[in-house]
Amino acid sequence: MRRARGTLAVTIAAGALLTATAPAQAAPAPALTAAGAIVIDGTNGATLTAKDADTKRPMASTTKIMTAVVVATLPGLDLDQKVTVKQEYLDYVYVQGASSAQLKAGATPTVRQLLYGMMLPSGCDAAYALADTFGSGTTMAARTADFIAKMNAKAKELGMANTLFDSFDGISSTGNNLSSPRDLATLTRHAMTSPLFQTLVKTTTYSTGGTAAVAAWSNTNLLIQPRPTGYAVPGALGVKTGTTTAAGKCLVFSVTRNGKTIIGVLLNDEERYMDSMALTDWALGPAAGSKTALQRSNTAPIPDVLD
Repeated sequence: MRRARGTLAVTIAAGALLTATAPAQAAPAPALTAAGAIVIDGTNGATLTAKDADTKRPMASTTKIMTAVVVATLPGLDLDQKVTVKQEYLDYVYVQGASSAQLKAGATPTVRQLLYGMMLPSGCDAAYALADTFGSGTTMAARTADFIAKMNAKAKELGMANTLFDSFDGISSTGNNLSSPRDLATLTRHAMTSPLFQTLVKTTTYSTGGTAAVAAWSNTNLLIQPRPTGYAVPGALGVKTGTTTAAGKCLVFSVTRNGKTIIGVLLNDEERYMDSMALTDWALGPAAGSKTALQRSNTAPIPDVLD
């Protein structure tokens, strides 16, 4: 989640081959640099390929998938409810050096705007506002702890046996904000049944309505951003990026192509975009008229905005 910039490598790095149940084309799965990875069928949940998919790892801002799910499924949720931005949210982002929606203290964004501010620029200030608003308790600490308890309850409900949340945004003071590629894929498959969540994660830009120091938020997921700032992978639906020192670069992605949908998770992957494109082409076939992942990797590299 820390703001930094790096450059994607121009070739796909070598890595251990995945053990997999090969898709229809029966080609071997591409080698990856990810420490942990999985690709599942978005319709039936079947595993198409996996690499160390059940090991618990730090998940950085992919945590916010669960934050969004908890908010989106609250009974009687009013997306137009206004929330006052507290200075504490902004101080938290500053102290942590975290990614920010650049909310203004005293502004009153709606819950809908906060969801966009959290999922597009990966705003930890927006995540804090949501947790503080929808947790129960008499103090901010109590409310955020209650919200995190809701996240863990949802994980248990979904059978995410290798997941533990101690954070609403992926910034962990204990190092125990952990999940596995398989669990994150399970969570994302569930999340993508929500029209609200689908809309959030596939949006490229969204107006802040004057509630932030920027006019619009841009999605950090380069798979849905057109060049020159992204890759615009045909059929990409989202979902969420994440980066911390402990977690490395992470990416949860979903793509629909040729009548089939996949969900992929890459944890601690220096080449998360090259690997996601290679996995998509492998699982779904190249898009008509589109360059292959290897051809895309040999074009001018695109800066990878860390979140």
